[in-house]
This record gives sequence, C-alpha cells and structure tokens, in this order.
Amino acid sequence: MLSNLTKNLVELERDQVLSEIKERLSQGEDPMRIFEECKRGMDLVGEKYKNKEYFLAELMLSGDLFREAMELIEPFLGEIKTEGNVKGKVILATIQGDIHDLGKNILATLLKLEGFEVYDLGVDVDPDIVVEKVKELQPDFLGFSALLTITFDPMKTVIDKLKEAGLRDKLKVMVGGGITTSLVKDYTGADFQTIDAMEGVQYCLETIKAKVVIKAKGGI
Repeated sequence: MLSNLTKNLVELERDQVLSEIKERLSQGEDPMRIFEECKRGMDLVGEKYKNKEYFLAELMLSGDLFREAMELIEPFLGEIKTEGNVKGKVILATIQGDIHDLGKNILATLLKLEGFEVYDLGVDVDPDIVVEKVKELQPDFLGFSALLTITFDPMKTVIDKLKEAGLRDKLKVMVGGGITTSLVKDYTGADFQTIDAMEGVQYCLETIKAKVVIKAKGGI
C-alpha cells in the first residue's frame, strides 16, 4: 500500500508533500523513511512516463518537487551520517547538451547516505570543466547522467581528454540514464553503465571495497 506522501508526490500535490515532510521531520521521524517514500513516488512517476500516462511537463514538475523535498530532508540525513568516514570522492554531471538531472540528483543523495563525498557540477556542463574538476579534486569516480543521445560525444570527449592528461586510470567512469546502454558505455570508454541509481551506488561500494582489499594485500 502506498503512503499518503508517495501518492501526493505522484499526483504532484506540491503543498501537501512539502507540508507533510516538514511536519514529520519536526516530530523526529526517521528522515530515511521519508526519503524512501519520496523515491518510491519518483519511481512511479517514471513508470507513468514510460507508459505515456505522464509527459515531459509532469516529469519536470515531479523533478522540481523532488528537489524541494530533498532540500528539506537532506539536513536531517546529514545528522545520521558517520562523520570522518568518507568512503570516496565522486564527481557527477549532466554533460553539455542535456539539462535533465533527476537521476543524477537521486544518485547524489544515495551516495551521500553511504558516506561518499559528492561534487555535483550541475547540468549542461562543458567537457573542459569536467576535466579541470577531475584534475583539481582527484575523485575515485566520475558519473554522467544522460537522457539525450547528443551527450554521447561530449562524454567520450571527457574520457579521451582524461586519457591524454594521464588521469583516466586513476578513476572509474559511470554513465547512467534511460538512454544509456552497454553500447554507450563501450562507445564513450566508461567503466560502468546503469539506468538504476541503486546499481550505481552498489558499483561504487564494491569498487571501493575491492580497492581496500588490494591495498591491504600490498597492492597499489
């Protein structure tokens, strides 16, 4: 059975969604539970979009509503995270030519909950800016979110430039979004592809775990 919060988010009832979140947080309810109900609502919105029950306008409105909801929830999520236990650094971006960021935002939130330090560069990001940020921050992961095919070449450009700069082997590159496939991963030169944010989180966790094991055995 769907919660009232989930139903209201699916129905794009902005005032009811934000009001309920504020009230439940003020009463000390587990923020993770509230987040899960919101995420469930977004999953259902995505299903409606795929089934053509919702269109781009509804998808964008739901994305805006989810962002507002997360602005309320995230400060409380931060209180339950373990300080000083950062698992790794992640740079996320929607590359040049695309302004869709819902999947990226969900991934960012989930990664933060797992203890990753996340740097979100936003949308329509120039490839050169991504490369400069990689040089500056030296992340463990670089993640691209894409819903348009015109992003494939800019993503490939970033990876090619990382190779030229001698940085490619120092991080893992992920591509995600409804338009991506394993063929896109191979074309761009990425390491991992998914359309599920949770799979992206699991990939990061497993990669970091493997790196720790290698170091423990005296590897690089």
